[in-house]
Amino acid sequence: MYDKMTKKDIERMEEEIEYRKLVVRKQALEAVKEARAQGDLSENFEYHAAKKDKNQNESRIRYLERMIKTARVIESESNTDEVGLDNTVQVYFEEDDEIETFKLVTTVRGNSLKGMISIDSPIGKALLGHKVGDRVTVKVNEGYSYDVIVKAIENTVDDGSDQLRRF
Repeated sequence: MYDKMTKKDIERMEEEIEYRKLVVRKQALEAVKEARAQGDLSENFEYHAAKKDKNQNESRIRYLERMIKTARVIESESNTDEVGLDNTVQVYFEEDDEIETFKLVTTVRGNSLKGMISIDSPIGKALLGHKVGDRVTVKVNEGYSYDVIVKAIENTVDDGSDQLRRF
């Protein structure tokens, strides 16, 4: 599966890889050396914890490199009057009589707790390309769908304030 990412997403990942290779890796190796120097490795908790941290860092680096390698680069531009990537959208849920606000982002930045919805989620897919006033049907699965109305679209600038989702 290829994740859709913007050039900005890839730049952020490359920055994290560089930081992990130049800073975190050195710290992790130093922690392993210090713990190893304490003696008996079979009962040395600090050594095992340091090795685990080092391995997690290397795993994260490999994961990010694989994500970049398999990424499908997409553009974040859209018409000013249409819902697009990096837009903040105000949506009216008829069933609940509530208005919610979402920012549409790529999958790697999706975080529903912060109101950042992936363009690959059911509501993200449904909203893309629609205009203010449009009634949009969000199909969750074969048996369930619901309607929402686009109330407002704000063309937000991707300033890097929302970070990549950590695994």
